[in-house]
Amino acid sequence: FRRVLFRSLAGSLARQASPAATDGADLVAHLHRTHGLALVRLAKLLVGDQQSAEDVVQDAFLGLYRALPRLRDQDAVLPYLRTAVLNQARSTLRVRRRAALRRVQHDPPGSSAESAVMDMADRQAVMHAVRRLPPRAREVLVLRYYLDLPDAEIAATLGISRGTVSSTASRAIAALARDLKEKE
Repeated sequence: FRRVLFRSLAGSLARQASPAATDGADLVAHLHRTHGLALVRLAKLLVGDQQSAEDVVQDAFLGLYRALPRLRDQDAVLPYLRTAVLNQARSTLRVRRRAALRRVQHDPPGSSAESAVMDMADRQAVMHAVRRLPPRAREVLVLRYYLDLPDAEIAATLGISRGTVSSTASRAIAALARDLKEKE
């Protein structure tokens, strides 16, 4: 549904815009076809659910379409898009944190039938441990190990130095190891 909505929106924006803007709509549509799924996966790892991840990516692509006239370097479009997804995911998580502070804490535990299976339990333990990491550490690990980005690209995407990327990843892995060892 979201893909249809995005294509419809991009098409209507292109029809309303000038011929030069049509190239921008084509670029955004091409980026969506080639990188949309990977960006949704990235966002899902950061926000935790598919629907929010799709919303995050859709908002990032719409922001990219609006920002295209200001972007001078076409090679910077994909890093710009990744940064937009990260920023949207951060915003989504901030909204959730604020909502959780206001919500009455009487929710039942979230265990399911699948949690009895060992693989699922291990996977859930790792995901919970990752969620407990500070946001920057979580972002560095996702970009490094899920997207296989080099440290230089991670640094550019997050706006930090390469040394900070390395030290953050090292500390995050050590924290995960301690956390998972304690759970055993």
